[in-house]
Amino acid sequence: MEKISPSLKLFINLSKVITETSRRFNGGLDGLGINEFIILLHLGIADGKKMRRIDLAEKIGLTASGVTRILAPMEKMGLIKRESAMRDARVSYVTITSSGERNLNETMDKAKLFSESIFPASKIKQLTGLSDLLIELGGTIK
Repeated sequence: MEKISPSLKLFINLSKVITETSRRFNGGLDGLGINEFIILLHLGIADGKKMRRIDLAEKIGLTASGVTRILAPMEKMGLIKRESAMRDARVSYVTITSSGERNLNETMDKAKLFSESIFPASKIKQLTGLSDLLIELGGTIK
């Protein structure tokens, strides 16, 4: 067998870490999954606390229809709401609600503790380098 290249090793290891951490994260946030958390986070930091659905899809790496499937139950739970654009009826926005912001703030503390248990502060220099690399490759949170 041919030797495994460094980029393939990174890809396989990163995939494993993402799968494991997503599974653990999803189980520890009072019913809020990783995708829902990331949506609330992006909406919480967006200008006006709202984004177009297509921009949200791009930020989290899903298709627009994939985001729509996630947003429907979030809207029923009162975490987000849809808002039409005043100048163009074809454009709609997703906005975080006050309940969504409250949920995000409560979940943020748990998410921070969870992430620090996986990525220890003693490795901050290496983590910063990895984070910078992931941003170069298409990550969105700087």
